[in-house]
Amino acid sequence: MKKWKQNLVAAIILFTISQYSFSQKTNSINGIVSDGKTPIEFVDVVLKPVTDTTKISAYAVTDSSGKFILENVSPAEYILKFRLIGFKSQNQKVKYTGSPISMSNIVLQEDANLLNTVVVKSEKKQIQKTTEGFVFNAVSNIAQSGGTAIDMLKNIPTVAVDADDAISLRGKTPLILINGKNSAITNMNQIPASSIESIEVITSPTAKYDANAESGIINIKLKKNNLNGINGAAVLGGGFGAKGRLSSSALLNYKNDKWNIGVAYDNRFAGRTKSIEGERTNYFIEDEHFINQNRHDERTEGLQNLKFNANFSPNEKNTFSFEALGNMESQDNDETLKTDIFNSSNQFYSSNKRHSLELERSKAAEFAFNYDRKFSDDRKSLNASLTTSYNFHRENTNIDTDNYDENGMLIGDTFWQKTHNYEKENISNAILNYVFPISERSIIETGYKGTFRFFNSDFQSADLVNGDYVINPLASNIFDFNEQINAFYGLLNSYSSTKDNQKWKYNLGLRAEQVSNSGKTETGTDNFSNNYLKLFPSASVQLNLKSDEFLKLGYSKRINRPDLDDLNPFIDITDALNPHGGNPYLKPEIIHIVELNYNKEWDNYSFSGNAFYRNANNTIRQYGTLQDNGVVLLQPQNIGNMVTYGLESIFSFKPFSFYDANISLTAFQQNISAGNLEQAEDVVKSAFSWYGKVINNFIPWKGGKLQIIGNYNSAVATPQGKRIPIYNVDMGFQQKLGKGNARLGLVVTDMFNTLESGYKNNTALFKNQRTSKSDTRALMITFAYTFRSDFKEKLLENQFSTE
Repeated sequence: MKKWKQNLVAAIILFTISQYSFSQKTNSINGIVSDGKTPIEFVDVVLKPVTDTTKISAYAVTDSSGKFILENVSPAEYILKFRLIGFKSQNQKVKYTGSPISMSNIVLQEDANLLNTVVVKSEKKQIQKTTEGFVFNAVSNIAQSGGTAIDMLKNIPTVAVDADDAISLRGKTPLILINGKNSAITNMNQIPASSIESIEVITSPTAKYDANAESGIINIKLKKNNLNGINGAAVLGGGFGAKGRLSSSALLNYKNDKWNIGVAYDNRFAGRTKSIEGERTNYFIEDEHFINQNRHDERTEGLQNLKFNANFSPNEKNTFSFEALGNMESQDNDETLKTDIFNSSNQFYSSNKRHSLELERSKAAEFAFNYDRKFSDDRKSLNASLTTSYNFHRENTNIDTDNYDENGMLIGDTFWQKTHNYEKENISNAILNYVFPISERSIIETGYKGTFRFFNSDFQSADLVNGDYVINPLASNIFDFNEQINAFYGLLNSYSSTKDNQKWKYNLGLRAEQVSNSGKTETGTDNFSNNYLKLFPSASVQLNLKSDEFLKLGYSKRINRPDLDDLNPFIDITDALNPHGGNPYLKPEIIHIVELNYNKEWDNYSFSGNAFYRNANNTIRQYGTLQDNGVVLLQPQNIGNMVTYGLESIFSFKPFSFYDANISLTAFQQNISAGNLEQAEDVVKSAFSWYGKVINNFIPWKGGKLQIIGNYNSAVATPQGKRIPIYNVDMGFQQKLGKGNARLGLVVTDMFNTLESGYKNNTALFKNQRTSKSDTRALMITFAYTFRSDFKEKLLENQFSTE
């Protein structure tokens, strides 16, 4: 209790940060749109002069908090129009005299007749640009929108996902949040796409966000219904790749003036295959000189999710909410690995076949309590939340190994092993945010966030000896990790304008994070602790050239703390010649970032360009070390300093009523100084990488929609080589049936069967290459049915992962 009081006092002190204001006038109209209880996102706000209602003077779209701002407004009388399908359009007369207008809460009424009698056409943009990045409307993606969050992320502009499901922004792993919060559900294959409302990509986070976001933040926002009455939907899907796949989902929701209660369930079951080929040359090992490996996997996977939410609003100013998410995942992997080894004269040395049956079971649960407080001044707000999430993962593997001679004849007895890896994780968050104005032009955002993480991993390896399994003490251990992060932030937002009405926007913030963590193994082989306080400033200045055009310059300091997979010291021996594990002695990266952003919108076109520079100390990268026994051990290391600079762009256009497209491109140069490594000469010093996406949307006829998406990721540099390029094309088709309550969908993933992953390394001691190919080409058919209309544009997804 004493500690909470200290935190509260510190928060109050931050609340009273400076009394700062600008006296210049801002020619703008702003406000908040809601349904009387909750904010409404994606409302079109149009300003037209009374003298000519065919002319649009300014245009905006409300954000996730219902806010809008119309800028560079000239003195005159106007008609202000609010419109969104599913709600009655509303017009207001506004007389603008030159002083900023902050409108009271605008309430839109639902149009029940429209919802029940017509087919709703979503007016949501596929990509909505924000000052911090952009929001991707998940509903708009039908070519690869189903299955899991991984599938959705693969087709989001500027986000790169390789064939092994590794996610990156600008060449680094982003911080991933669920509903704005840290979660123990870190595997994106555990989140069904059918539950995703939108995905926010934040490439320019302010001090309000976690500093542990070197390349940016991906915030996955889950669906929540906002229509009164009872709403529901159901989907059934089936298809096949190398094997059959099946999925289903159901949603039910009830909402009245005070309550909003919803429940959703979905599942996914699939059979999968994978093949891997690898080659390695150990330059200075005579016997185990050339190594060839071939692996084949037969996998069965299942995923089930149950979600519950309840909101209670006793009045217009207070809202209490509770959310719960349960997840069960299973994966059975039957793997056969054949290894042939030759000496330096290319003569047979040894051969073995290693078979393993890996059974994985995961259970995850997440609970969130939220409170939101509104005030008569819409610039003022208060929200608090407590969340906790659990993840229980069990992996049991039975391994048998046979040795063969050069004629393929069995030698000796089968060698039997078994391993288990049991993991338990809990992450809890306590969050308080308070926003208040300090003048007509300026507001202060401030708050506290506490993150508490507990992790336990029990790894055991045993060998069969005389009919009994005997635990190998050198390969068995228990690892415990605890971490507590207390963060406070203060953020000043203000506006000013120049004499020629080119308005400026300022942002200045400071975040303080105090981190305490410790980790130890039961045997005492690894024992570490860290305790540090670091400050993370951020600042930006934005020049609004016009209401639809701006230029922004920003700076931020960030940190990249090693995640649990990086710290866990246990070595995975499923592939005895290519084991991998974590490094508990990793230090965090410290990064300085400068960005310059330009954004411009036309009637049927929009462009966003971003130039970025990133300087990182103690860069963490995977690094392979050749052991004396011919094994290459892969572990993360603090290799040294890395400078990254590049360009990122998103271009959207709609040249015809039946066609629109989005093109995104990210290109960056990396210069690496690996001063922390003994074999620094092996490390790639400089590398150029790029990746792009093209999303094509067609409306061939009434009620039909065709989507074709192309992805290309160039070769990406690794410390000792590069990953091979990956590319694929996905296609989705959707047809409305009847009055629009039913939908039929067809999805073909990886149409040309080109998606694969791999790498090529070349060092002073060895060279190796590895290629992995899964059955990513698949065809799925889905049928969806809804009653009421809120889910009509949200539901039809293919429910399948393409890895």
